[in-house]
Amino acid sequence: QVQLVESGGGLVQAGGSLRLSCVASGRTFSRHAMGWFRQAPEKEREFVAVINWSGGITSYADSVKGRFTISRDNANNPLYLQMNSLKPEDTAVYYCAAMRVYGTSIDRVDYWGQGTQVTVSS
Repeated sequence: QVQLVESGGGLVQAGGSLRLSCVASGRTFSRHAMGWFRQAPEKEREFVAVINWSGGITSYADSVKGRFTISRDNANNPLYLQMNSLKPEDTAVYYCAAMRVYGTSIDRVDYWGQGTQVTVSS
């Protein structure tokens, strides 16, 4: 069974930092693009960041550009999202995603993680 498991979420004050991790089991995703999406209460799931299979190409949502950094370690599996200067509007469930084709659309996602809650207090 293929699984993507996120960790690292939690409660942080505005201006603080968190680092999310995503580990795959059941198969490797070293040739997949990997990304992060998030969903706030009563809002649609939205794109946050994506990285191509080699780690050489990244894209970010305008709302997180300059504050979040996506990275991956294909040798050891994990995908990361370093989140700095967090704002209350970053509060959401964050989902790890794997895509055969690099992109920012939810329609491109082939595998989803179960999500990890990030709450930023003001």
